[in-house]
Amino acid sequence: MEDYPKTVAELEERFATEEACEEYLFALRWPKGFVCPSCGGSKAWKTKRGLYVCVVCGHQASVKAGTIFERSRLSLRQWFRAIWWVVSQKNGASAKGVQRVLGLGSYETAWTWLHKLPRAMVRPGRERLTGTVEVDEAYVGARKVRGKRGRGAGGKSLVLIACEQRGSRIGRIRLQRIRSADGLILAEAVSDMVEAGSTVKTDGWKGYRMLDVLGYNHIEVREDSEIGDGLLPSCHRVAALLKRWLAGTHQGAVSPEHLEYYLDEYTFRFNRRTSRSRGKLFYRLLQHATALEPTTYSQLIRHANRGPKHNI
Repeated sequence: MEDYPKTVAELEERFATEEACEEYLFALRWPKGFVCPSCGGSKAWKTKRGLYVCVVCGHQASVKAGTIFERSRLSLRQWFRAIWWVVSQKNGASAKGVQRVLGLGSYETAWTWLHKLPRAMVRPGRERLTGTVEVDEAYVGARKVRGKRGRGAGGKSLVLIACEQRGSRIGRIRLQRIRSADGLILAEAVSDMVEAGSTVKTDGWKGYRMLDVLGYNHIEVREDSEIGDGLLPSCHRVAALLKRWLAGTHQGAVSPEHLEYYLDEYTFRFNRRTSRSRGKLFYRLLQHATALEPTTYSQLIRHANRGPKHNI
């Protein structure tokens, strides 16, 4: 049974102590009871320091170890408040905003936290799209090079967009950065995003023709098409909204190395755009966070300052 606070007042009352946060995290991480990360044992005793000692192998575990909360400077109380604030923001959050709202003394801490969280917005093993799905590409970056034709454009990142069609509305979406619009790359990406047996609509780009032999009902909208011409309206709309969101939330500069995590965050927000329960979004994000391995600050910045940033 899903258990989460319904309002910010309930959040503050329920998670007023670090112990309460740890108990909640324990229930999310081990809903059927403790499971030793080392041997899989189900019995443990708790130390005064809050560690769980496996009675089978003696391994010491904590509710935060092996999750994005491991070695974090923020307490779980701060994390919980921050996650609630982020899921409450319609258009995303900036590091400056996080620093201001949570009263953090360090911009670096806010930046690190904000780059860790999107990694928890994708649930491992999530379901692929089904039914009728539009698939198209969009460029994220500077203006397309004048005179450049076809699927290539220097200085940009190519993003594959897949959108479920639900009558006249857009259902769930998937976004994935791809190296090129080569047929093998497109086929692999679509296979990751869309369930076999689904109907896939694309334009006339030859790179999609492998879909016919991969178990999809492949429909070409038109033989001769250009990216962004509106032949696939759901993908075209998602591409426009994505670029607007990146420009508004991240001030028009996106590091290519971090683009995939921004795509994950946008997907999380778009697919839950009709949810009226902030508490459920809070619950889902925390649930995903317990299944995600920790990321250090040095790992986050390793490539952050390399290469040009994309101006959206």
